[in-house]
Amino acid sequence: MPSHAKSSLEAGLVALKQGNYQTAIAQLEPIASSQSNATASLQAQVGLVMAYARTGEASKAIAISQNLIESNNPQVQEWATRALEHLTKRKKPDQESKNVETGFVAFENSTPDSPAVTPPVTPTLEEKPKDQVIETKSDDTPAMVPLGRLKATVATPSPPAAPLSGFMGSVTRTQAKLFGVIYWRQAQRAKAWQPLRKPKLIPLRLLSAGTFIALFWVMREMLKLALGLINQTLVKLPYLEPVQLLYRDPTQLLLIVLVILIGVSPWLLDLLLTNLYGQREFSKDVLNAHSREAVRVLQRCCQQRHWPLPKLRILPMAAPIILTYGSLPRNARIVVSQGLLEQLADDEIASIYATQLGHVAHWDFAVMSLLLLVTLPTYKLYQQVSELGNKISGIWRWPLTILASLVYGIWCLLTGTALWLSRLRLYYSDRVAAEITGNPNALIRALLKIAIGIAADIQKQEHTSWQLESLNLLTPVSHQQSLSLGTIASNLSFESFLKWDNANPYCRWFTINNSHPLMGDRIERLCQIARHWHLDTELHFASVPSKVKRQSFLLQIAPWLGIPLGVVFAALVWLTWQLAFTLKFLNLKWIYEDWSFITGCLLIGFSIGTVMRINSFFPDIKPATVQTDDCLPNLLSDPSALPIDSISVRIVGKLLGRQGTSNSLAQDLILESSAGLVKLHHISWLGQSVNHQDLIGRQIIVTGWFRRGATPWIDIQTLETQSGKTIHSPHPIWSIFLAVAAQAWGAYVFLTG
Repeated sequence: MPSHAKSSLEAGLVALKQGNYQTAIAQLEPIASSQSNATASLQAQVGLVMAYARTGEASKAIAISQNLIESNNPQVQEWATRALEHLTKRKKPDQESKNVETGFVAFENSTPDSPAVTPPVTPTLEEKPKDQVIETKSDDTPAMVPLGRLKATVATPSPPAAPLSGFMGSVTRTQAKLFGVIYWRQAQRAKAWQPLRKPKLIPLRLLSAGTFIALFWVMREMLKLALGLINQTLVKLPYLEPVQLLYRDPTQLLLIVLVILIGVSPWLLDLLLTNLYGQREFSKDVLNAHSREAVRVLQRCCQQRHWPLPKLRILPMAAPIILTYGSLPRNARIVVSQGLLEQLADDEIASIYATQLGHVAHWDFAVMSLLLLVTLPTYKLYQQVSELGNKISGIWRWPLTILASLVYGIWCLLTGTALWLSRLRLYYSDRVAAEITGNPNALIRALLKIAIGIAADIQKQEHTSWQLESLNLLTPVSHQQSLSLGTIASNLSFESFLKWDNANPYCRWFTINNSHPLMGDRIERLCQIARHWHLDTELHFASVPSKVKRQSFLLQIAPWLGIPLGVVFAALVWLTWQLAFTLKFLNLKWIYEDWSFITGCLLIGFSIGTVMRINSFFPDIKPATVQTDDCLPNLLSDPSALPIDSISVRIVGKLLGRQGTSNSLAQDLILESSAGLVKLHHISWLGQSVNHQDLIGRQIIVTGWFRRGATPWIDIQTLETQSGKTIHSPHPIWSIFLAVAAQAWGAYVFLTG
C-alpha cells in the first residue's frame, strides 16, 4: 500500500475512534473505492459502514454492507451480514437511541434515561451463609467496549445512532484481527451465585505488619547513617563540634512519628496529591454518569459494613489508574484517573471500584497509605533535582546527576519494603471484587484495558510519566507489566502472551522484584471463580505441558544458589579447622574465632555462581541466528522460556524514555517496535562519545539478548542510529567485574577474619 494511502486509512480509523465521523468519511471514501489494495479497501468500507450509521445515513451504510456481502472473504461476508441485519431492523417507536458498537470504536451501550435499579442488599463477605444465593439485575450487563468509549455529556448529547448494537458481539477473533481491532469475548456475569469460601486473611495481616516493620527498619538505618555522617563531618571541620543530640538512638521517635503519620495520612495525602498531581474532588453524581453500577456497588457495600461512603477523588490523567488511601474505613479515599473512566465500560468501572473496597475491608490500605506518604516526597525530590540538573550544564551538572540517582535509589529502597504486600493484596481484592459484583469477567477485561491504556499513555508521551511511576505501587496494574501486554494484542492473543504466567513452573521466582503479581495468574484465578459459577470465561487458557529443564533454572539462579553453597563451604571449613585444632595439626583460631569468615564464603559462592552463568547469559550474537521484530510475538508466547535462554535479537524501533538527569541510570528506557513495547536494560559505559539519553525519541537498531521473565526485557549489547552512531552496553564486562570484586572481597574477609 502506498504510504499516503496507509496514512489516510490510519487517520480515518483514528478519526472514527475519536468520533469525528465526517473526517473519517472524507479519509476513508477514496480508499474504499480504490482497487490497489483489497485489504485496505475492505477495512475502509467497514469503517464507512460505522461512520455512516453513526451520522444517520443508514441507506449508505446498507449499500456498502450489501457490497461487502459479495466479498470473497468469508469473514467479511459474515460481518457484513450481521451489520446489514441490524441496519435494516425497524426501530421501535419508544426505543432509546443507543451507541454504535464496533470493533473500531468503543461506545457506551447504556440507556441513561432508564431508572436505576438497585440490587438487593447482600450480607457482608464474613456474614454470608454458604448456601445463600446472590442475585443481581440484568441491566448491569454492558455491551462490548473494545478500547475505550465516547460518552455524551449533558451539554452535548450524542447524535442518533443506527440500530447496530450487538452485531459485533459474536465476531470471531480472526475477524477482529482482520479489521485491526482487539477482540473481546464479552463473557457474561452471574445472575445468581454462591458466595465464595471465606479466604484466610492471616497471611495478609502478617505481611501488612511485616511491611510496616521493614519500612521502619529501613528508615531507621538510613536515619542513623545520615546522622552519623553529619556528626563525622562536623568533627573533621575546624571550629565545629558534633551535635550530641544526633548521637541518640532515633528508634522511639521514629516509631512514634510513623504511627502518627498513619493516623493523619488521609489529609496529608490529600494535600500532596492536590498540589503535586492536581487531584480534585469527584462527586457521586459524576461517577453515576460514567458507571451507575459503580455507585450502587459503593452504596451497597458501605451500607452492609456500616461505613460512610468513601470520599471520591479524580486525577486529570489520561492513563487509567485507581488507588485507595486512608487510615480507617471512615476516612478512606478512592482516587480514579480521568482515563480510567473514559476507557472502561460501566461494569468494568464497577469491578475496579470493588477491588478498592477490598483493600479497605482487609485494612492493607493503611500500611500502603503510609508508604505512599513517605515515598511521594522522596520521589518529588528526585524529580526536582532532575529538572534542576537539566537546566544546568557543565561541571555542576554531575553533582546533581549523582544526587538525583542517589535519591532515586532511596525511593526504590523504600518502595521495595512493600513489594510482597503489593503483590499479595491484589489477589485478595480481585476475589472481593468478583464476589461483590458477581462479574469476574468484567474485572478481567478491566485489568487488560488498564494495561492497554497505560501502554498507550507511555507511547503518546514517549516516556513513563512521573505520576505513573510514583503511584505505581498502589495501582491495580503495573506500568512495567503493561508495556508488552498492552501493545501486543494486535499481533498476539492475550491467552498466548499470558501462557508463560500460568504454564512456566518457575514463573513466580521472577516476580521477587516486581510490584504486581503475574497478570496471567490473576486472570486464571478469576477464570476459576467464573467456572465455579458456571460462567463462560473472558479468556480461555489451554493446558500447556511444561518443557522447562530444571538444569536451565538452576543455571539461571546460579549466583544466588552460590550463597547457600557458601554457607555449606563455611561449615566444612569450620569442621576442618576444628579437627585440625583438636589434632594440634594447625591453629587458625586467630582467623575464625569471630565467625566473620562466613561472610567471605558467601561472597565467594556468589562469585562462583556468577562466573558459571556468564557464558550462557551472554552468548555471542551471530548474524545467522539473530531474531528480528517479526519474531517478537513468538518469543513472547513461548511458555517454556527463561531469561537464561538469552535469545539474540536485532530489532528496529523508536527509543522512548525520560530525557536528561532523570534517566541517568537508564531506569526508563523502552523500545517501541512494530510488535509493541519492550523494556530495555542498559549499563552506561564511561568514555563513550554518545549517551543513551541523546538517542531518546530517535529511530534506532537494538542488538542484544531477549529475556522472557515476569516483565519481558532486552539486555542491550549495542544501540545504533541510522547515521551510524553506536552505543555499547557492557553487560558481560560488568558481570565479570562484579564476580571478580565479590571474589576479592570474599577472599580478603576469609583470610583476615
